[in-house]
Amino acid sequence: MTRVGVDVGGTFTDLVAVRPDGNLAIRKVASTPQDPSLGLLRSLDALGADEIDVLIHGTTVATNALLERRGARVVLVTTAGFEDLLWLRRQDRAALYDLAKAHPEPLVAREDVIGARERMGPDGVITELSDHEVERATGAVRGLAPESVAIALLFAFRHPEHERRLAAALRTALPGVPVTASHEILPVFREYERTSTTSAEAYLRPKVADYLVEMGTRARRKHVQTLRIMTSSGGTLAPDQAARRASSLALSGPAGGVVGARLVGEAVGIRELLTLDMGGTSADASLISGGAALTEGAESVAGVPIALPAILIETVSAGGGSIAAVDQGGALRVGPRSAGAEPGPACYGRGGTEPTVTDACLVLGWLDPAYPLADSVQLDRAAAEHAVASLKIPRDVYEVAAGIVQVATAVMARALKRVSVARGVDPRGMTLLPFGGAGPLFGCALADALGMSRVVVPPHPGVLSALGLAAAPERVDVLGSLHRPLAELRDGELARAFEPLRAAAGAALADASLTQYVDCRFAGQGYEVTVPAPRDDAVTLAAAFLAAHRARHGYADSEQPVELVNLRVVAERAVALPEVIIGRRRGGEGAARGRRTIVTRDGKRLRADVCPLGEMSVGQQINGPAVLTGGDATGLIEPGWRGMVHPSGAVIVERS
Repeated sequence: MTRVGVDVGGTFTDLVAVRPDGNLAIRKVASTPQDPSLGLLRSLDALGADEIDVLIHGTTVATNALLERRGARVVLVTTAGFEDLLWLRRQDRAALYDLAKAHPEPLVAREDVIGARERMGPDGVITELSDHEVERATGAVRGLAPESVAIALLFAFRHPEHERRLAAALRTALPGVPVTASHEILPVFREYERTSTTSAEAYLRPKVADYLVEMGTRARRKHVQTLRIMTSSGGTLAPDQAARRASSLALSGPAGGVVGARLVGEAVGIRELLTLDMGGTSADASLISGGAALTEGAESVAGVPIALPAILIETVSAGGGSIAAVDQGGALRVGPRSAGAEPGPACYGRGGTEPTVTDACLVLGWLDPAYPLADSVQLDRAAAEHAVASLKIPRDVYEVAAGIVQVATAVMARALKRVSVARGVDPRGMTLLPFGGAGPLFGCALADALGMSRVVVPPHPGVLSALGLAAAPERVDVLGSLHRPLAELRDGELARAFEPLRAAAGAALADASLTQYVDCRFAGQGYEVTVPAPRDDAVTLAAAFLAAHRARHGYADSEQPVELVNLRVVAERAVALPEVIIGRRRGGEGAARGRRTIVTRDGKRLRADVCPLGEMSVGQQINGPAVLTGGDATGLIEPGWRGMVHPSGAVIVERS
């Protein structure tokens, strides 16, 4: 069975085909920002006439719709008196010390919010929803002619009866208009996050559904037997399921990279990883602990809180195409603007003139102008030097280029600290795994910034996200609410509460393995910790929570009462893959392919070995400085570091 993963990035579209014999076919083509699906189709054309059994697509259609505010016009129905909830938010500032900065506007216009006269409380009905009120609310929605409808009523996560009546009436009155009810999408507490997520689902669903229908038609024309869509939680859905869970695709592309990084970690026997995916437009930081990706909810995408399960990913504007500029105070900045795929960095020769991180790396000699990048992009060193010099900083062009990479390194280091140090994880005890087209160039620099002593460069770093997509399991997450002090949990109560969630997960994904989780917290806390709940055993659950809380936050008071908050069931069906997927070495030349002069980030000119990634022999030692060249990415081993080729093909880099 041939499985193909396609990751549509801001600059390049990557494809990895995993063939039945374990061999990988890799293709990399320029992305097409005007229509991302065209880049995907071009990558399939570049693959050739292979019969594709399964195509896994990491799509940016939901992310782009949120970033560019190009979704459907949504009418929101909520409990009367709570129409301003999306604007009140959490009463926090967009920037703590910037009083002029505002949060992004909600996805719903204020005049498109309708209050329904009804009220549920924690114990049931407070104000009944009358038939007349259902008719009035339905008529008001119809009069606004929406493209999509969201319903989010108070306490619907526990008592969804009113939402069900309104949803049924609206679906009858507005055939063809998607109606999204909060109890169907996110049946857990916290009104703001639940309303925001429901609104995002309604906003995205028409656009995502249309895209997936068109993508399915195009895939069939390319002889694709089965199409799967990557979700933010690191699993895949069938297109019809993904169309009904549009908001779960908000981090579809970046999640594939974390799945790929976990595969590499397994191959080299390392379970504690900080990962950094540095592409052309941005860099995505994440964390793998105990061999599993850290999954959280309530994260914001483009300023919109989406509280669905998602792999923890911190994105910063420090990709290879991020533009360097001097601000009004004379400081050098990198990002957030990006040259993207069109026109791209100045060195691509496609009309770009502004200096980017890629241009700086070329000026420093880290990239070779004689070695074409993907899609036959030939690098122009003179254009890169001219672009860097255009900053008009009174320094040598090499010093300016070194400054650009130092600023980019600092931006990425902050992202890595936010997924580690800010969560109580000491990065010094972890291993850094940088990937993406430019990531391995910054591995040693980022490790220095975080006090880390080991870096793993994957065998195919530039297409690791696409490899992760090809290897991603089928997965469905089902959530429910159970707010109860752990000490008051009666025998069998937890098992009974899990039964409907297990049934729903099993119906969504037949013959899948089901794993149960519980969100717990100390009484009075405003945040939770998710722990496995394999058995209906309060003592075991309390011990697991205390251990997880201590690992995450540095303390745990066994005398403090513990509360259950939410329940989660994950249905997962693993993919049967050939044994040789990462890139096990079958021997190699073992020698460097020449030497060239590079300039380090601290301005030193040195002669560096040039070593071909994927062609070195197992156990080969590589002393820095050395440049690792590959067909999909380039890496750099800095002075003071030493690499060794692992049997998987990865290069494990440690301090000399």
